[in-house]
Amino acid sequence: FFSFLWSTEQHLLSHFAVQLQSHSTLQSFLTMVNILCCVCGISIEPNPSNTCASCLATTSDVTRGISTEATLHQCRGCQRWHQSEGKWMGCELESRELMALCLGKVSGIKRQANLKLIDASWIWTEPHSMRLKVRLTVQKEVQQGTILQQAFVVTFVVRNQQCLECQAEFRQGSWKSLVQVRQRVRHKRTFLYLEQLILKHGAHRGCLSVETFRDGMDFYFPDKGKAARFISFLENVVPIKVKTSKKLIGTDVKSNIANFKFTNLVEIVPVCKDDLVYLPQKLARNMGNISRLVLVKNITNLIHFVDPITGQTASMTSEVYWRDPLRPIITFARSRLSNFVVLGKEAVHVEENASKRSTARQRRRIASVTLAKESDLGVNDDQLDEISHIGYLLKAGDVCIGYELKDAQLVDDDAEKARSDEQLPDVVVIRKIYGSVATNENEVAKKRIFTLQRLDVDVTEALSARAAKKDKENDDMDEEDFLREVEADKEMRSRMNLYKSEYIVKKNKDDEVSGEGIDDDGGDDDESMDDQEVRLDELLDGLVLDRGPDAMDQNAEGNEDDGEMQYFVEGEKAAKDGIGFIAQSEARDIRTKDAAVPVGSKFGESFMAKEFKFI
Repeated sequence: FFSFLWSTEQHLLSHFAVQLQSHSTLQSFLTMVNILCCVCGISIEPNPSNTCASCLATTSDVTRGISTEATLHQCRGCQRWHQSEGKWMGCELESRELMALCLGKVSGIKRQANLKLIDASWIWTEPHSMRLKVRLTVQKEVQQGTILQQAFVVTFVVRNQQCLECQAEFRQGSWKSLVQVRQRVRHKRTFLYLEQLILKHGAHRGCLSVETFRDGMDFYFPDKGKAARFISFLENVVPIKVKTSKKLIGTDVKSNIANFKFTNLVEIVPVCKDDLVYLPQKLARNMGNISRLVLVKNITNLIHFVDPITGQTASMTSEVYWRDPLRPIITFARSRLSNFVVLGKEAVHVEENASKRSTARQRRRIASVTLAKESDLGVNDDQLDEISHIGYLLKAGDVCIGYELKDAQLVDDDAEKARSDEQLPDVVVIRKIYGSVATNENEVAKKRIFTLQRLDVDVTEALSARAAKKDKENDDMDEEDFLREVEADKEMRSRMNLYKSEYIVKKNKDDEVSGEGIDDDGGDDDESMDDQEVRLDELLDGLVLDRGPDAMDQNAEGNEDDGEMQYFVEGEKAAKDGIGFIAQSEARDIRTKDAAVPVGSKFGESFMAKEFKFI
């Protein structure tokens, strides 16, 4: 019985082995079976269309349903591009942002679920053709296991259309909020400084127009929010107080909608840089027991004072000032200034006073200087010995400006009493004079190494020609005084953008031709201590003022290598953003639509290979 079972088991095992062998042979036969393409007759694997990938690519169009032309709208005034309803965005040519905007205008890409965008590149176009061309590469699965790739060109026509802000500029009374900035002083140096801060931080963006007056500026905004942001900027840079009013223009009783125009009066404190102030005794004690005779060092959102004798500093907020306004005993004006020549200086040892807030660095800057009035040279031998907080900057032969208090008429009774009791110094040195101003050379403005950018403003004209001429002379004088302030204050320059002037650019070119350079490292040890002088590494490039079209054409024809003009290389912006760019030499050979190419299949890979042959 056991032998019977053993023989039966052996028979079954041999039969099962034969079945496995025949099944593997069948599987190998099935995998080796191919069919012929119904179009070209090439042996291929079976597929639902019985067509090879090459024939399928020639008969299929992956880009069907995708638009090859679109329209872009650009504002000619602000150069922004229309994004959607009421939204405009600023972007440069060949940038990533403009590419995203163009792809959003191409219809048909998002509709097809099995379509994938692979690549997008810019194509060179004529600068004035008002056309943008983009080469797109897409992939699409036309059947299971067969993916086709095709490249085509989309042309975007650029049309001009004004944005809402530019439209409002050309309409009368289109503003909704007005910001009136005023300062009750006789000069415009504060507004010149404020103008530079606005330009550096771009606070005037969204402003419809700007008007200037002798005592202030008016900023017109299309809505209340932009005006509020501008006022917030002013609160961070200058001490101000704000008054707001509104006027009803129209109302809709049924819908309960009212139209208002808002007016914001921003008043800047009437204390300016380099003004001489005599503080009340109680206020001086509260400000660190500083001396009552102080000089306004600079103006930020605080008023910064400095003691011209000890160099001690203190600050005052706008709230404290408006609670009890101060009146300068001497305001900065050319009629109140005197030029002094430095004959020598000596170091002064100042002991530390625990009740006063002064640092060791401030005490080291103090020096006793011997001065002589510039107008008295060659007339008499009068000399003055005074202690100055900027003594470290001065050396023999330098020229400085200051207030002469010996014979001055002061507006404050306490200050006048202190002067009569000889408690005040005879001279208060304000700052050192640099450049051609100190040597009284002609054409001082043309020999200045830096220049400033200006806002595009509408100047309110005077009623008479004589008044207009006088205002022009006063404006030029205020601008020159402001530039002299900038020359002598490094901290003030750090909050502004200074540009190289045409004079220094031309001088650099002449020095390069002659093989000489400008020595900007300073001379001896005394000059190296002067940290307030303007240096070339503080200046920016790229600003050319007062260049008309004739000058630009002449420069383009006669001097093509002028360093003041900036030319952008084609494709540079695209390469920076990681986007492909097809240059002019290759753009003419680009076809509008390429043939579809199979990818992702064995036949597609062999078809793309160079050694592939049909036979």
